[in-house]
Amino acid sequence: MKEMPINFPKARCGCLRFLFFTAIAVGLVHPRAQAQATPDSYKGSAVQEKATPGVLPLSLDDAMQMGLRNNLGAILQNTNVQSEGGAKLQQLQALLPTLTGTAQAAVSQVNLQAEGLRIPGFPAVIGPFGYTDFRATLNQTLLNVSSLQSYLASKHDFESSKLSAKDSQDLVVLTVGNAYLLCLADDARILALDAQVQTSKVSLDQAIQNHQNGVSPRLDELRARVDYQTQEQSLIAATAQEKKDRIALARAIGLPLDQQFKLTDQVPYAQFDTPTMESAMAQALKNRSDLQAAEEQVKAAEKNLSAAHAERYPELTGEVDYGEIGVNPGNSYGTLNAVGKLSGPLFEEGKLRGDARIADAQLQQARAQLNNLQGQIRADVKDAILDIESSEKLVSVAKSNVDLASEALREAQERFQAGVSDNLAVSQAQSSVAQANDRYVSSLYQLNVSKLSLARAVGLARTQYKTYLGGQ
Repeated sequence: MKEMPINFPKARCGCLRFLFFTAIAVGLVHPRAQAQATPDSYKGSAVQEKATPGVLPLSLDDAMQMGLRNNLGAILQNTNVQSEGGAKLQQLQALLPTLTGTAQAAVSQVNLQAEGLRIPGFPAVIGPFGYTDFRATLNQTLLNVSSLQSYLASKHDFESSKLSAKDSQDLVVLTVGNAYLLCLADDARILALDAQVQTSKVSLDQAIQNHQNGVSPRLDELRARVDYQTQEQSLIAATAQEKKDRIALARAIGLPLDQQFKLTDQVPYAQFDTPTMESAMAQALKNRSDLQAAEEQVKAAEKNLSAAHAERYPELTGEVDYGEIGVNPGNSYGTLNAVGKLSGPLFEEGKLRGDARIADAQLQQARAQLNNLQGQIRADVKDAILDIESSEKLVSVAKSNVDLASEALREAQERFQAGVSDNLAVSQAQSSVAQANDRYVSSLYQLNVSKLSLARAVGLARTQYKTYLGGQ
């Protein structure tokens, strides 16, 4: 039997994929970002390049950079930053002076008789005569507490959107890293299954030879043929799954689907110095951008509540109007008008109380979401640490099982070849080897995904994913 390489493997477990994308959904904090970037968004991308001839070498770093540039989730979060920046400018305009200009020219003719005037000796029609008016108007809000608080709230919204965009990079790394490692696992699984097919073929040839020589019954040949075809079926299924997972990787990083590529990185098993719960939590509270975005959302909600209460306060505005009026631009006269206005609501209780209640409800929601996220981060960190600890033990046991099952298979083959026993023991040993290899692949996958999940949980996936995967 060929030695199975220690590559990064893959678990055929639907719940792992579900939990993985559920973790992505938890990371989305910004309310407007939730409406744009969903878990499915991080599985898609905007393809910006055309396929190139030949096979493209694709390292993990290359895949990460392409994902950060092309992944749909990251693109949507970045456009959300642009939208929040525009909203902040709109709120700022309420505090800035507004200068408008108008220019008009008119020609008039008045018929006095049409107006009911008949003056003897006075012409019935006056005109035509010209009229021009060039005017500039300056409006300035001198005091509006509500607008000021709304602007401050928009600043916090803008900061929250930037932090959410930064957090989306960690989610892209988690998505792309998972997709890349799944493809590596597929390659390892296919290589192991191919070795099992070759081993089954040797056993089948031996069973056929023994039956032809009359030293074993036809049952041994049939059993060996079933084992061989079963391994072939597993290899066919694994090959098809590998092609589908490559499509998923290409979709996540924005690679054209007709582009052929080869994975150049291999992630071996490495011991990991698991941090303590206390140190991991300290890192998470310091580095998690989604937590900081939620804190900014609370501050924005507080400012919005202050703005709602400040709607009761009077507003002071000023207006300066200057113009040139005359029959034509060369014969005109300047005019100036300056007005200061103090205004405030006298009776708008329905609107004022309604705005305050809505703002207060939004503040309570923001605080509840922040509190929930803090608890979720603690749960994410603890889950990842527990997964790493258990996965390391599973890898150790699974590797030992592979060695033991392989040794049992060799012994059963030797006994069958020597005619000491039938090939039932060989068939059972081959099944044990297949199960041991599959569990070893699954445990390696779980370990490395747990490392990547811990990097995400502490907010370091974007900058230190290689360190966590390498076990350093």
